[in-house]
Amino acid sequence: MTEASRTGTRSSGAASGTTGQHSPAASETAAVKAAVAAGPAGGESVRVDAWIWSVRLVKTRSIGATACKGGHVRVNGERVKPAYSVRVGDEVRVWHEGRERVVVVKRVIRKRVGAPVAAECYVDNSPPPPPREAVAPAGVRDRGAGRPTKRDRRDMERLRGMQTGSSGPVRTTGPTAGPTGTTGSARSPRH
Repeated sequence: MTEASRTGTRSSGAASGTTGQHSPAASETAAVKAAVAAGPAGGESVRVDAWIWSVRLVKTRSIGATACKGGHVRVNGERVKPAYSVRVGDEVRVWHEGRERVVVVKRVIRKRVGAPVAAECYVDNSPPPPPREAVAPAGVRDRGAGRPTKRDRRDMERLRGMQTGSSGPVRTTGPTAGPTGTTGSARSPRH
């Protein structure tokens, strides 16, 4: 049998209706191909802000850059700037939306890819998110209750640990330092 007749047999078998079914191995190779296609060309490096956006740890690249500038992104334990180059094997810690994500880079990619492909590019070592019951509910008001009154607002601020003064919210814990650096009265005694 010749090579052409073998390929003709394969194509006729594929035409019999088995092409609609995807095996897990086929989809896995498609994910790997997509990740390779999204990778840098010719040994180029990838910025950390672009990488955390590409693997869907943050929603936009500008949020990733802002997180880096604010010190919320660490690579191998050190705070990094948005232009820091990411390499395979680096541990990236991202503090975003009240949760810390800890991932180890498996594949460096430049373009944003789908969630299944993005999951192939890192090992997730993040602690599990807290259960929904443990999260304090945000002050939910009854529908139609209108704006909170001044009394309601003061009660909400008291629950948050804030106290209102004449100049705005003031923390009630700890001593306050005056302009001279000492605690106590802001005015100096008259001589």
